[in-house]
Amino acid sequence: MQLYKSRGFSEFFQDTFTFLKQNGKHYFKHFFIINGIFLLILMVIGYFISKFYSEFLFSGILQGENSSTVIDDYMNENFGVFILLIVVFIVFGLIAGLISYSYTAIYLKLYSENDGKNFNTQQIIQVYKQNIGNLFVFLVCGILLGIPLFIVLGIGAFVLMITIVGILLIPILLGAFTLFYNMTLMEYLQQKRGIWDSFGYAWTLMTKKFWAAVGSVGIFYLMAYVAQNVITIIPYMFFMGSMFTTIPEGNTDPAEIGASFMVLMLVVFFITFIVGTILNNITQLNQGIVFYSLKEDNENINTKSVIDQIGSGE
Repeated sequence: MQLYKSRGFSEFFQDTFTFLKQNGKHYFKHFFIINGIFLLILMVIGYFISKFYSEFLFSGILQGENSSTVIDDYMNENFGVFILLIVVFIVFGLIAGLISYSYTAIYLKLYSENDGKNFNTQQIIQVYKQNIGNLFVFLVCGILLGIPLFIVLGIGAFVLMITIVGILLIPILLGAFTLFYNMTLMEYLQQKRGIWDSFGYAWTLMTKKFWAAVGSVGIFYLMAYVAQNVITIIPYMFFMGSMFTTIPEGNTDPAEIGASFMVLMLVVFFITFIVGTILNNITQLNQGIVFYSLKEDNENINTKSVIDQIGSGE
């Protein structure tokens, strides 16, 4: 599938699913090869944090003890471990998140340069190595720019939440924010612009077909949100069904209920983590399709290439 191609609102959707149909297996195969170990470690850390939270939540509540006393005792006994887990999770999460977040940009870069999926894991890793410095520059500058943008985003979301119609527009706001960052990274990895020029160029591209581009990304986020919640709510339904069937039989042991709920939370955490990772990649692919489409509109890269090929053939 040609990435550099002028598209409209409907084509952003169609070509995203076409790309997944043609290249999804290749894309996710290499994604999990490269990111699998990082995702596994994050899941393990998340497991211990969830376990800590579950024990903290049910240690006193289900046993009918004074909640403030239980909270004080539990935090005094486990505060150091909890803080250590949080610090490790944040530091490792930033590194793993950066590698995972940049995968789509790197994959599409190689896909464009190789006229398709004619590349392997080693080539992807090589691009990572070549851009280690650029990725960390993007992370630092993205955080610095993100502070004021998050404030604006928060104010905008608060204003939109006042009305029902406004709530429906929140995915559009989120789509504009994430599309801006993703297009910046994709342009920056082309190694033709500096980081701040890439931010400026990303904004220039967004204004070309703003509502079509941002609307497409926003709707993808909305679909991902609905799909993830539908999938993760199923374990809760089974748990509640089990509760209603066991309570009439006299099975009201608080310890057993707490253990069951802890298992449920861990199951939901793992399902949400995996499903969220997959859906996030699909959303990023949509943003990649938008980026290459808008870049073609702005620079006529594919059109110039076709003309050059015709000229060389003559």
